Amino acid sequence: MKFCGNCCIILLVEYKIEKNKITFLKNDDFDAKSILECGQMFRYYKIDGGYEVITGKHLAKVMEDGEKVEIITSEPEVFVRFFDLDEDYSRIKKELSKYEFLRGAIEHGKGIRIARGEPEEVIFFFVISQNNNIKRIQKIIEKMSEIGEPIDEKHKAFPKAKVLAKKPMEYFKSLGAGYRDVFLFETAKVLGETDLEKIAALPDDELYKWLLSIKGVGPKVASCIMLFGFHRTSCFPVDTWIEKVYRQYFFVGEKTRPQISQYLSKKFGAMSGIVQQYLFYNIRPESKDKH
Repeated sequence: MKFCGNCCIILLVEYKIEKNKITFLKNDDFDAKSILECGQMFRYYKIDGGYEVITGKHLAKVMEDGEKVEIITSEPEVFVRFFDLDEDYSRIKKELSKYEFLRGAIEHGKGIRIARGEPEEVIFFFVISQNNNIKRIQKIIEKMSEIGEPIDEKHKAFPKAKVLAKKPMEYFKSLGAGYRDVFLFETAKVLGETDLEKIAALPDDELYKWLLSIKGVGPKVASCIMLFGFHRTSCFPVDTWIEKVYRQYFFVGEKTRPQISQYLSKKFGAMSGIVQQYLFYNIRPESKDKH
């Protein structure tokens, strides 16, 4: 990576950080729809010409206008990190293209980047996500955000665990989360007393084990949290869709989903989570309206 003043150059991708925005030319390594709608995050809203995105207490507008992309925000450094702009996805895609079966998925989702979410809220989001659909997940998250800190006149941050930990069970029942209300209640209690900076320093196996200790967090949810909340790209979350992919491209005998995850993580190593997102985005019919 090279720096020139306030300009950061990553191979062929160049972004400029100005006072209240990040600007770069449209390229094959960044597509807002693919990044936001590939299942890794939930606090985004379609607006004319782009999206509004919230992470933690930070807000940005992502606008794709002609040949230019603008990420308009008062905290550009936050969104450089959030969108992983300092990672060379051209190199990653080139390396992964040695697998012939991956080429179509990479082409379809070529603009995907693995976002770096806030660990605490990502844990809550994926507890909500289990056996759920995106619209309902977003509705529950927005209802919870009504008690969060204001970001501006229109938006609020997702509430901190210490705030949620003080809420009675009745509050969680009022969210419309179904059986997940108990899990959210218990998660709030755990996270309200947890130093996540120490948790973030754990090696993969210990982090995974700790996540599984949270009531309602199973192997798939734990893997998603590791990938999208702690940026552990060696994780390979497995759900119904990825199980179908395993049977189509990798089948080496009957395996449980945790065993499939372990097998694919070993196969793809540090790029496992990125491979998973290409394959997941490609097989889901909802993504096909992109083209």
